[in-house]
Amino acid sequence: MADDPNEEDDDADGLRRELANLRAVLAERRDDMVAAASRGAQAVVTPIRENPGVVSSVFVLGGVIGFLIGLAVGQSEERSRHWYDRHR
Repeated sequence: MADDPNEEDDDADGLRRELANLRAVLAERRDDMVAAASRGAQAVVTPIRENPGVVSSVFVLGGVIGFLIGLAVGQSEERSRHWYDRHR
């Protein structure tokens, strides 16, 4: 470290300026990310608002497919067909 108190003050001032610059850069990047997220959300929301029937059909179809996959996985194991035989 420096022995001169003026040099220490200069170093502290330099660090404060650098910290202020970093805060400004981070604030700008945060604002850019918020704007990009808003644009992305708007790109998703607009088609949903314009086509609610299609969206609900897609969700129902996804539920049916998920149910069929679960049914197939559940039937794939070799085990007793009666629930009470599993716990003996």
